[in-house]
Amino acid sequence: MSSIGIIGGTGLEQLQGLDLIREHSADTAFGAPSRPVQEGRLGGQTLFFLHRHGSPRAIPPHRINYRANISALHALGVRRLVAINAVGGISPDMQPGRLVIPDQLVDYTWGREHTFDDGGSGSLLHIDFTEPYDRPLRLALVEAAEAAGIAHEPFGIHGVTQGPRLETAAEVRRLAGDGCDVVGMTGMPEAALARELGMAYACVCMVVNPAAGLGDLPLTLDMMRRILEREAGVVRTLLETLLVALAAPAAAE
Repeated sequence: MSSIGIIGGTGLEQLQGLDLIREHSADTAFGAPSRPVQEGRLGGQTLFFLHRHGSPRAIPPHRINYRANISALHALGVRRLVAINAVGGISPDMQPGRLVIPDQLVDYTWGREHTFDDGGSGSLLHIDFTEPYDRPLRLALVEAAEAAGIAHEPFGIHGVTQGPRLETAAEVRRLAGDGCDVVGMTGMPEAALARELGMAYACVCMVVNPAAGLGDLPLTLDMMRRILEREAGVVRTLLETLLVALAAPAAAE
């Protein structure tokens, strides 16, 4: 069975409940990942965990070495990858504390190393990105949420902006006009890089604040972290349920 990887984001420096086995200090052709990859067990299943922002020094979204992160996980045998993203809510239903399992994205980032293709192969690398999130893995997340009784949105459009600043109210209105339900800063090029390496990739978005201009309070990192800390147990339950479900077919073989 292919290994499972989890990528954590803001406020999820550690995967709650992970029984650590070892750490892998990887170096890739694209440099070092954000920090050593943790191998551990959660819900009785082995997985690999990487915090994309690193620690103790936090790497901002536009400076993350996404290629090294994805490459390091791939080298460890990870073929199914679930990313956890902290996002702002745009659509009315996307209130703080809401869990969203998006099915589409819109990429507004720029200047990032967004592909493994350096032209050295002599052929063009065109990947099908019609569905940016792997459908079977995404549906497995939805089924796990339903089985665990976790309130969630099973669809949504994830807008990915450059950061590290938050958006203006006018930019959020533009995102809403483009159909985006939530907005974050780290979903791309992560998803596309995973697709290039043939890894099944899906994400879970945790709404931690209303997007700019849609709430009554100023947007602060403390506000976001309070929501993330409150919802960390929910994410753990979701991942445990998912891991057990993904392991079941292999155990039956």
